[in-house]
Amino acid sequence: MGFIQDPLYTPEYSVVGDEVAVFDTSKGVIRVQLDGAGAPVHVANFCELASSGFYDDLKFHRYVPGFVIQGGCPNTRDMTPEQVARGEVGPHGHPGTGGPGYRIRQEFTTNPRNSHEDAALAMARSNDPDSAGSQFYFCLGPQHGLDSGYTVFGRTLEGFDVIASLRAGDVINSIRIEHAGA
Repeated sequence: MGFIQDPLYTPEYSVVGDEVAVFDTSKGVIRVQLDGAGAPVHVANFCELASSGFYDDLKFHRYVPGFVIQGGCPNTRDMTPEQVARGEVGPHGHPGTGGPGYRIRQEFTTNPRNSHEDAALAMARSNDPDSAGSQFYFCLGPQHGLDSGYTVFGRTLEGFDVIASLRAGDVINSIRIEHAGA
């Protein structure tokens, strides 16, 4: 019997287009304008997860100087910041291997603003272009080599210094979604 691929998830959240993600981290606050026009599936998925509390108390698990700081893996939830920083395996598996239990389709081929600028917010994925779920990263400097393979879905408005100071083990206290017009 062959392997049956799970269908791609379609978020129920209705993108308005003015969503701003407010990241409350152990290092400070980051405000990101989400790109609902260019990456509506990624924005809807991210808003659903953030609004449900999925990201609360997760840790950033991957830091590559001059490249990215990555978070959003649920495997870090029951780990201490120190365990994540040391690269230990937690009770739910290795940090960086978890997700929400579904996949979403890529939008890097259709997003006209898919540019990995400094502090851009994008979705991590596995080798399958349609494998993003919950893990995201901030670029630490321009990373245009990623433009043709990873979906950018937000640009940082405030908190560039916070992004620059983040390291593996730092905590995502919460992510809330606001509307720019509100």
